[in-house]
Amino acid sequence: MLAVTAPGLAPLASLELRAQGITPRDVDVEGVSFRTSLVGVYAANLWLRTASRVLVRIGAFRADSFHELERRAARVGWARYVGASTPVRLRVTCRKSRLYHSDAVAERIAGVVTRAGGSLAPPRAPASDAGDAIVDDVGGSTEDEQLVMVRLYRDQCTISLDSSGALLHRRGYRQETAKAPLRETLAAAALMAAGWSAQGPLLDPMCGAGTIAIEGAWLARHRAPGLDRTFAFMRWPGFDRLVWDELRTAARSTEQAAAPVVIQASDRDAGAVAAARRNAERAGVAGDIDLSQRSLSAIEPPPGPGWLVTNPPYGVRVGAHHRLRDLYAQLGHIARAKCPGWTVALLAADRELARQTGLPLVRKLRTVNGGIPVEVLGAAVDEKGARRERSGEGRRPAARGERGR
Repeated sequence: MLAVTAPGLAPLASLELRAQGITPRDVDVEGVSFRTSLVGVYAANLWLRTASRVLVRIGAFRADSFHELERRAARVGWARYVGASTPVRLRVTCRKSRLYHSDAVAERIAGVVTRAGGSLAPPRAPASDAGDAIVDDVGGSTEDEQLVMVRLYRDQCTISLDSSGALLHRRGYRQETAKAPLRETLAAAALMAAGWSAQGPLLDPMCGAGTIAIEGAWLARHRAPGLDRTFAFMRWPGFDRLVWDELRTAARSTEQAAAPVVIQASDRDAGAVAAARRNAERAGVAGDIDLSQRSLSAIEPPPGPGWLVTNPPYGVRVGAHHRLRDLYAQLGHIARAKCPGWTVALLAADRELARQTGLPLVRKLRTVNGGIPVEVLGAAVDEKGARRERSGEGRRPAARGERGR
């Protein structure tokens, strides 16, 4: 049994698995579970765009005493996954179980791992959550560690291995960020939730470091997001290098040389555009993206209809809330005036700000970005409304203190 962790993005991860020929078993807010072979583990890490990590459940049993915990954990096939050359880091959680002390559980599991020939990573400072012991940071294991997750809930113990290592959003190209950075997995999710699959042009008029445009270029090219990175499963004693190389070769054979549609990205900040350009170069898609420095009002969308997908400031970390009302209102005005018949999708943390666009936005996805609850909101731009907007009719009068940008 495997599990894909994709908090808030599980429905999209489920669709991605189906596209790979894998039938999900359970989908909840935290992730998706499914059954597959080790080849399926490799393929999931190679192809999934919206998942955070792929966990392999190597043991599930009842344990209401430490003796039972050690005895049953010793039956797990540790030799297939861990060895002395790869230190193991444990993350233990205990909820509503007789074995409620996570430090004690971690100590017993650590003993089982070392007796099976594995080694342990040096301990880190404990997390603030008293239910976790010997934990790693939120990002998972380091490049040379194997994360083992032990969960006790109602006396049922589940042992899982992280097959991904560094979280899957770390594609390798986003080495520079701008204000309000967006994870690669969430950028891909926004595109998928908006319904964009390279069947029309893509525009991001507030591109920041360019993540949406770059993920769009990879999606349009049918590029596997995990093609050029390493994974934790590559350090397993049972890793099959030949099978992995065959999967990568097959992925490269299906990748197109260039994006088949126009992708535009712009930002008023010169530093952001420069960072986006360098990120696009590292991603190998600089030639696929028309990048420019310009204000929102100066955008020149390609012939459409197409998709405008963007991540405007939330009013939480970047910019004061009241100052953003004009920005959102202007985004709606520009969409109606310059993008008739297009689909608009934006990530928003505040429905009040989103309403300033005047667009009939509906929720497509709910998730978290940088600890902030956000929604992907989408709307179709009415062509009749666009004509009225261009003629100056129907424009929302500015509230007191508002001025156009």
